[in-house]
Amino acid sequence: MRHQVGGRKLNRNTGQRRALRRNLLTELFRHERIRTTEARARAIRAEAERLVTIAKHGHEGRRDPVHARRLIAAVLTDAAVVKKLYDEVAPRFAERKGGYTRILKLGPREGDAAPMVFLELVE
Repeated sequence: MRHQVGGRKLNRNTGQRRALRRNLLTELFRHERIRTTEARARAIRAEAERLVTIAKHGHEGRRDPVHARRLIAAVLTDAAVVKKLYDEVAPRFAERKGGYTRILKLGPREGDAAPMVFLELVE
C-alpha cells in the first residue's frame, strides 16, 4: 500500500527523478518561465513555491539568511540562480502570501500529443 507516499514518479528511477526536478527548478528560476509537460510542471510546482517561501523568509529575517541560502543551494544546481532567487525573486514576492507560480496550457506536443504548458513565476 502507498498510504501517504507523496510525489510523482514520472516514469523514472529515484536518481533520474531527483535530477530532473533539480534541473527543472533551476531553469525555472533562471528564466522565470519554462515550457514543459503538464505532469512535470505539476510535479515541481509545490517545490518551487516552497523555495520561494524559504528565500522570502531568509530575506525578511524570519529565518537565518545563511541557512536559507544553503537550503536553496541544496536543491538548485547553479550558485548564480541561488543568488538570483534570493536577491531578486524573493523581494518581488514580499507582499504576496503564496501562489508564486502559474501554469498556462499550450495544447498537445506534436510528436506524442503530451499536454504542454508554460510554468512561470507570477509578476
